[in-house]
Amino acid sequence: MNTILFKIFYGFIWLVTLLPFGCYYLISDVFYLFVFYILRYRKNVVFANLRNSFPEKSDEELKKIQKTFFKHFADILLESFKIIHLTEKKMKKRWQFENIEIFDELLAKNKNILLVSAHYGNWEWFSIFGKMINYKFIALYKSLSSNNFDNFLRKLREKYGLETVSMDLAFKRMLKLKSENTSNIVWFAADQAPPKDTLFWTTFLNQETAFFLGPEKLAKKLDYSIVYLDVYRVKRGYYKAKFTLLFENTINTNEFEITKTHVKHLENVIKENPSSWLWSHKRWKHKRPQNINLQQL
Repeated sequence: MNTILFKIFYGFIWLVTLLPFGCYYLISDVFYLFVFYILRYRKNVVFANLRNSFPEKSDEELKKIQKTFFKHFADILLESFKIIHLTEKKMKKRWQFENIEIFDELLAKNKNILLVSAHYGNWEWFSIFGKMINYKFIALYKSLSSNNFDNFLRKLREKYGLETVSMDLAFKRMLKLKSENTSNIVWFAADQAPPKDTLFWTTFLNQETAFFLGPEKLAKKLDYSIVYLDVYRVKRGYYKAKFTLLFENTINTNEFEITKTHVKHLENVIKENPSSWLWSHKRWKHKRPQNINLQQL
């Protein structure tokens, strides 16, 4: 997106996000209708992903999940922009945190934490979490092709004190924090499609699927505990974060043990409520190379 178009886009979004939530969600409803029925944005991709993941479900059931997903997608996209005008105080009121005491318990043991999650619920609003804990809060991200839009999203994500770090620089940043004895939580959304030469493949949602080994490698090298983050929508504009300790000590875990555990956890969550996951992502665009074995969860 070139600079002039981006400035027009930003000015429009800045004005729209001034609206109260009631009016804002009316816009989201219209946006859903436009995306689903007119633009038909990745509609076939979403349905194909659902069909392959849930072969036991009827077309009627899958279409219902598909519509619910697109409604959710419209909400979280517009909610992401709403951060422009949302104060810290107002954002905190829109979150519940379950089992948050786990972080104080790990902090008392001088443990740093790798927080593993997925593109499920509302991952953009979760940046407020840095204001709820006594850790430095860091999120790993992959840069977008548009510098203007990439900088815009980074500023939104960093509004509440979150530090964003490119995945390529993750180990270097974590090593520096460890040398400084700075208690930290590193947040990694590990559900997107990794490079096709990745070494970990498993059967996930009824399909051969590759996963990033980054969380496992980083945790084992630096002895980070692994906590899984689940985000659930309570109602429109309100969310609950639930934390589950998967591994307190990681150095001596078996190969792929960490990855298998968090992938299985994600699969169970998606099966429980499919519409909250990011189905529009082309998750299964790669095929498993013949020289790589399929791991069992």
